[in-house]
Amino acid sequence: MLKPFRRAALALTVLLASAPATLAAQCGGDFSTFLRGVKQEAVAKGLSQRAADTTLRNAQIDRKVLARDRAQGVFKLDFLTFSKRVISQHRMQHGAKNMKKYARIFDRAIKEYGVPAPVITAFWALETDYGGFQGDFNTVNALATLAHDCRRPELFRPQLIAAIEMVQHGDLNPATMTGAWAGEIGQVQMLPEDIIKWGRDGDGDGHVNLKQSSADAILTAAAFIQHLGWRRGEPWLQEVSVPGNLNWADSGLDHTKNGNDWARLGVKARSGQIANLPASLILPQGRKGPTFLAYPNFAIYLEWNQSFIYTTTAAYFATRLGGASVYNPGNPDAGLSDGQMKQLQSKLQGMGHDVGKIDGILGSGTRNAVQAVQQKLGMPADGWPTPALLNRL
Repeated sequence: MLKPFRRAALALTVLLASAPATLAAQCGGDFSTFLRGVKQEAVAKGLSQRAADTTLRNAQIDRKVLARDRAQGVFKLDFLTFSKRVISQHRMQHGAKNMKKYARIFDRAIKEYGVPAPVITAFWALETDYGGFQGDFNTVNALATLAHDCRRPELFRPQLIAAIEMVQHGDLNPATMTGAWAGEIGQVQMLPEDIIKWGRDGDGDGHVNLKQSSADAILTAAAFIQHLGWRRGEPWLQEVSVPGNLNWADSGLDHTKNGNDWARLGVKARSGQIANLPASLILPQGRKGPTFLAYPNFAIYLEWNQSFIYTTTAAYFATRLGGASVYNPGNPDAGLSDGQMKQLQSKLQGMGHDVGKIDGILGSGTRNAVQAVQQKLGMPADGWPTPALLNRL
């Protein structure tokens, strides 16, 4: 499964400063005692003892889940490499077929939630290849393992309680339900709490089955994306061309201008017109690579997944499914190897910049630090780290 990143609800853990003391006290220790505590909490919240017992009767620690959790990391591929790898001809062709096959449910999605078919379809493709690769980890075991583990109980214990609620509703069989190693379920990979809140019965059978029902998955994704703040009728990403004398320090997600202001600076849409909305000029591989305007709806992609390369790829993929041309790859400057990136991060950290972990990943902190240092050194401040910058430092 070409799904190297975490889904939305997992990305939201960065917003949680620390686990509440009560949850920290409830994690770890004897697993049977832990499960009894979960059952008691579920019943106290109004769920039935029978559902709690049924859900957790055979729950066990899955060491493979812990190994995945400890080893998780983001692909260190650049945008051109990653996007070319995941936006295959197969995915383009099957995306078009699925938008046609499920036209009625996609019509409902846009009428009821304002979310266009290409946006949902791109996520559907990147998450599970249109349902073809949904993961083979037992969902209850995965959630119980991660809730028992003391690294992030504040996220996973509520998800385990939510799984009990799904069992009570008849929407989850604890013996047979499988999904991703972190407990996400179905064709668009959602956690139990999100399924309970935003799950929609697209096929009219009275249940929300994101694993088997594409109609349920499509309509649920639409409801969830609307909840994240999708703005009906507005674009999300647009490829543009830019003049060579642009002030590159104005680029990046931390800087916005109205579309008309970008146009006055010489930014031009490759097709159509630039929308007069707040927009950020994003340069995934610097000023010599592909260039895009990211509109307010692009923020929803960052809520779904906080990896810049994944979100830019997903947003671009959606524009392709909507009829946009293949991007102009340009001729970007060479980037850094993993070792060079870690060396650069160490140097930037030594200069007082917050780059997060020294992990070789070009995250937002490292991009911002690179841009600041480029500007200070009189280099084009496009946020793209190069050997030339590393040598200057």
